[in-house]
Amino acid sequence: MHEEGPRTPLPGGSTPNGGGWFEPGKNNIMLIYGLYLVSAIVGVTAFVGLIMAYMSRGTAQPWAETHYTWAIRTFWIGVLYTIISSILALVAIGFLLMILVAIWAIVRIIAGLQKASREEPMPNPQSWLF
Repeated sequence: MHEEGPRTPLPGGSTPNGGGWFEPGKNNIMLIYGLYLVSAIVGVTAFVGLIMAYMSRGTAQPWAETHYTWAIRTFWIGVLYTIISSILALVAIGFLLMILVAIWAIVRIIAGLQKASREEPMPNPQSWLF
């Protein structure tokens, strides 16, 4: 029987034998951002992305760690902004704020996707804005 040698990661965190979507690295980060985008239609996918980000954080390359932090903060800050917007919807301004929260989230996700596709770290993963 042929014994398989150790799996050597390729650039982006994938391995030659596949499975890169669920291993910390570029493909995993891109999947998380994709799940966040799809959550605008199917809300539960954001939770799946959040869980994946938490599971991958702490085991990835330094540039990827910044993306996991960015994704986790995007989720929780988005939840906070959504709660505030929902409360303020009682006085009408919240509806405008909900639109701004959606734009804020999309900008953060696209910025993350662009940096991840080039395997670049997020410059300030602790930021509340962009």
